[in-house]
Amino acid sequence: MITTDFSVGSPCWLDLGVRDSAAAKTFYGGVFGWTFQPFGSGEEEFGLFKSEGRNVAALGPLDEGARSAWMIYFNTPDVDAAVSKVRQAGGTVRVDPFDVNDQGRMAQFTDPQGAQFAAWQPGKTAGVEMVDEPNSLMWVELYTTDASAAKEFYKGLYGWDFTDMPMPGDESGTYTIIGPSGAPQERMHGGLMEVPQEALALAGGNPFWHPVFHTVDCDATIAKVTELGGNIVMGPEDAEGVGRMAVCLDPFGADFVVLKPSM
Repeated sequence: MITTDFSVGSPCWLDLGVRDSAAAKTFYGGVFGWTFQPFGSGEEEFGLFKSEGRNVAALGPLDEGARSAWMIYFNTPDVDAAVSKVRQAGGTVRVDPFDVNDQGRMAQFTDPQGAQFAAWQPGKTAGVEMVDEPNSLMWVELYTTDASAAKEFYKGLYGWDFTDMPMPGDESGTYTIIGPSGAPQERMHGGLMEVPQEALALAGGNPFWHPVFHTVDCDATIAKVTELGGNIVMGPEDAEGVGRMAVCLDPFGADFVVLKPSM
């Protein structure tokens, strides 16, 4: 699972882009109990979500014309070198590298199939401070139209290891487990699944990454989601050996998964 000992290619940060930051604070505060700390010392609309006093995510402005979505950042030792790799492999640089004060250096990319993601080169900030605990990030997933091409792209960029397995309860489908290069099984941090384009309506038909958040009670959490204006796209359902989960939409259209792990 994800840890805060971030290795190359590990998910290390995530942020949510919205146009209504006040509503986002209310929604995620109600669903996960997160508190909010604005960037700097003022009353800025954007800043950090915290759980038990530790950073779990960030809230930021939404680019003009973009859909509200969670952006996943992966640990990248040299963001500028990653730019060249992304372009050579057929990806796109959406946001050129820039320094975030002395906290780190970042860039945003789109893979060749159309999924957006980001790179984080640590400075003073290695990443979020809490993962794989209740109300924090525990997994990331990519829904893509071409699993083989996606594996080739991310293998070249981050050296990820991949393990294919049958979908729980559906032997006709394949779910690919993702982990850092050479890491033991317990450091696997995400999954990749090939789906038809019509299954990608949430992102306008484009492949996309989304976060999976740990919950101690899946049904209670999704009750909060709907109470606070969100929607349930799938579930809740039990996946053997995985846990009880549901795919959710927040009131702004950003998708995420909540999972009560079986172990």
